[in-house]
Amino acid sequence: MIKGYKVGLRAVEKEDLSLFRDWRNIVDFRKNFREVRELSLADQETWYESLQKTKHINFMFTIVDLTTDKPIGAAGLLYVNWINRSGDFSFYIGGNESYIDEDGLAKEAATLLIDYGFKNLNLNKIWMELYEFDKKKIDFFKNEFNFIQDGLLRENCFEQGKYWDSLIISLLSKEYTN
Repeated sequence: MIKGYKVGLRAVEKEDLSLFRDWRNIVDFRKNFREVRELSLADQETWYESLQKTKHINFMFTIVDLTTDKPIGAAGLLYVNWINRSGDFSFYIGGNESYIDEDGLAKEAATLLIDYGFKNLNLNKIWMELYEFDKKKIDFFKNEFNFIQDGLLRENCFEQGKYWDSLIISLLSKEYTN
């Protein structure tokens, strides 16, 4: 387990899958993910099995509250490109349906994963694609970690009868100050 003061990151276990399914199916969460359909437990099990087969490029964790030892979210560096030394950042706090909490747990969990990416995996870039209406996550990563917008994919998402842009934001290892 990668431990901080309040949270830790541990390997995803099969027992986490029903929680992940429930969190991913929260309507206000689901619209922010690339997979927008409602997920079943079978979908989560298929995803879990694919993780087991792709551990060399997908580093997925369960975020755990260290005081209660209960899962509160999910975080990962996915589709790691070992030539470019980059990884796609996946992250949310599912506990209390907060998405990105106000109690500092999200910041600590994100810091642990960013540290792991840059200091253990030797990545050069951590990036993510966020839909323009996902203001909470955009503001969080830009303000707390100084992620910079690399690009814009125009009308790349359809939600609530409208097309929305996707922002590609990233952080380079040389820009990370933790």
